[in-house]
Amino acid sequence: MERVTRLASQRAIVIFSKSTCCMSHTIKTLFYDLGVNPTVHELDEEPGAGKEIEKALISLGCNPSVPAIFIGGKLVGGVSEVMTLHLSCSLRVTRLVSQRAVVIFSKSTCCMSHTIKTLFYDLGVNLTVHELDEEPRAGKEMEKALIRLGCSPSVPAVFIGGELVGGANEVMTLHLSSSLVPLLKQAGAIWL
Repeated sequence: MERVTRLASQRAIVIFSKSTCCMSHTIKTLFYDLGVNPTVHELDEEPGAGKEIEKALISLGCNPSVPAIFIGGKLVGGVSEVMTLHLSCSLRVTRLVSQRAVVIFSKSTCCMSHTIKTLFYDLGVNLTVHELDEEPRAGKEMEKALIRLGCSPSVPAVFIGGELVGGANEVMTLHLSSSLVPLLKQAGAIWL
């Protein structure tokens, strides 16, 4: 199990698969079509280790054992869970936050979003901002996905290093406790 945890946490998106499994192929194709380049471990191509990893995946609750998808080091699940996320727009959010060190979901009319973006700009962070109110259809779906991920209120939603940090309260708490800059450095968002 330790090996699975280590492998799953080395990249933003990790898929444990079998080259002969049609469902594994479908999931890999979905991620590639979304523009994501996941790390793929083909268990049938790793004779000794593959069986050990498969047993560990089963003990983690993967049934069937493949495909098993980990995002941000956390087990998302198999085909059903990934397709549910994809259809609910959560995969789009996951893909967007995995592409840059700092990603903020915002609304152009939200004063707290403006405050948080200003803080990051003042710190010299090269961030990506997604203004949900400027993407009428996709914005509403992404806002629902953010709420499902635990963002309350939905904006601003700040992700650092692919991980949800939270909203304005969480970011300001980190900043006032001098924890924000080290977190940004660790994620590669600033270099000073």
